[in-house]
Amino acid sequence: MGLARDQLRLEIHELYAREHAALGEEGANRLLDEGRRWHLAPTLNAGGVLVFPHAGVADCGHQIAAVVHACLDCGVDRVLVISVLHALADDLEEARVRVAQGGDPEAEPLRGVQGPGLPGRQDWRRDHVLTSFRYLWMAEIKRRGIQGPLVIERYPYLVGGKPHTLPGIDELEELARDAVIVSTADPFHHGIGYGDPPEAALYPHEGGLALARQRIEEGIALLARGDYWGYNQHCVEAKSDARDAGQVFRYLCGPMDGQILELVPSDAAALYHAPDPTWVAAALVEWQPA
Repeated sequence: MGLARDQLRLEIHELYAREHAALGEEGANRLLDEGRRWHLAPTLNAGGVLVFPHAGVADCGHQIAAVVHACLDCGVDRVLVISVLHALADDLEEARVRVAQGGDPEAEPLRGVQGPGLPGRQDWRRDHVLTSFRYLWMAEIKRRGIQGPLVIERYPYLVGGKPHTLPGIDELEELARDAVIVSTADPFHHGIGYGDPPEAALYPHEGGLALARQRIEEGIALLARGDYWGYNQHCVEAKSDARDAGQVFRYLCGPMDGQILELVPSDAAALYHAPDPTWVAAALVEWQPA
């Protein structure tokens, strides 16, 4: 299993490198231009949160670009990115399963927050999750000829319905006082490569996206009312990777209402060497203070 996780991690990084190389400067600028269809800086200025996907950049890069523009347009000095940390190591996955099955998250030694400048585990360094965000961020600040605000990346793990007891939450509360907050999520993974039986696996435009929207909106409703444990278990069932990041930004920001601004599919069959349909729902989600 360890070899399989290591191989998957390497193949994901190789895929991102190929996708970015294929885009080139012209393609990156095209995605950044497409991201201008939304004007989302006011959401961040009001204390809301924007959530962008991290699936195939050719499919959802314009959604990532929309968040890059919002961060650069809102006039702040610091951007706090509450990121997913994928379980691409056996001990991370085993701990995540124990918590999902009702184990006490406070008993888990891997519980906490990772990120640049922090001591302890450095799994975030091997994660692909912010690769396209960083890529489009650098492309846009180069295009604008600016330095841009300071970006602070933080990767919570094993929140387990108890964000208030998460080691490192005090630092996040301090950072959040004078920074805007964005996050990332691929909130619905579906199909044969993700363990759905063939008879239940739907193609995106043959009922799959409708199911994805239903499940994602269920998660939004749980998080909106502060049901952290319910949201944690929803993410398990919906195959969302945002169980920790979502709980943390909701805790930091307080009551909010979320809505899907756009939902598109991103094929993952080749990555998982699996038959179609195997895909990810890439969603741009806006959270406004309630």
